[in-house]
Amino acid sequence: MPLLTLTSDIGQHDFLAGAVKGQLLQHAGFFTLIDITHQLPPFNYPQAAYVCRNAIKNFPAGTFHLVMVNLFDEKPEHLLLAEHNGYYIGCADNGLLTMILEEVPQKVVALHLDKTQQKNTLYCTAVFAKAFNELHSGKPIEEVGDATVSIRVKNPLRPLLGNNWIEGQIIFIDNFENVIVNITREEFEEQRRGRSFKIVFKRDEVIEKISDTYADVAEGEKLAMFNSAAYLEIAINKGNAAGLFGLQGFSEKQQHAQQHYLNNRLFYQTVRVYFE
Repeated sequence: MPLLTLTSDIGQHDFLAGAVKGQLLQHAGFFTLIDITHQLPPFNYPQAAYVCRNAIKNFPAGTFHLVMVNLFDEKPEHLLLAEHNGYYIGCADNGLLTMILEEVPQKVVALHLDKTQQKNTLYCTAVFAKAFNELHSGKPIEEVGDATVSIRVKNPLRPLLGNNWIEGQIIFIDNFENVIVNITREEFEEQRRGRSFKIVFKRDEVIEKISDTYADVAEGEKLAMFNSAAYLEIAINKGNAAGLFGLQGFSEKQQHAQQHYLNNRLFYQTVRVYFE
């Protein structure tokens, strides 16, 4: 049976997550449904891209991925269906697709919406399910939707680079309140070039080595490591790094809404590494 993953920002407090699954079972009942998460915060594109990107790449080729995040950023006239590296993604045309892939998709089509229908979450789910069915039955993606579509592009959030430093944004805080920064191991080593380093955050907190596990430091001590997705993580062994250090995730919405506080707020949303 083909796999279909579900990722959304609709939460688990009402009927909607279950109703989406019901719609999929009605229209594409032969798929095996797999929840990634329904707890993504609304309007936070960098966090959604991080979660989707690092979940999707662990599934086998041929998997279908339904990403229902910020579905109604604008009044939708169409949805997007992409084919990339052997898997399929359905999502809104809101820029998130290119942030997840970190590039333009190899193939993408528009799924046009019926102007006479109310454009709610369940209707959009049924549109995606019909398209997934057609793909699974062997129809080329170019025949499933409109391949002439010009999609909305958002660039992924990248770290800032200097000759002797790299600065990343906090893109995720996990269930243990460990802090994930958008600096990958590859980017770190490329910028480091064998030099010693200091990881600095909240003005006076410094870490000077990379740990392999949380247990590399004493209980209650801070550490830096690269997580299972190979992103830089700031943590406290058996502690709460985000809460104790006053760190918070980067937010586009917060950035635009509070521009006059930008410098102060972003300082606590960033981590800088100095190389010597």
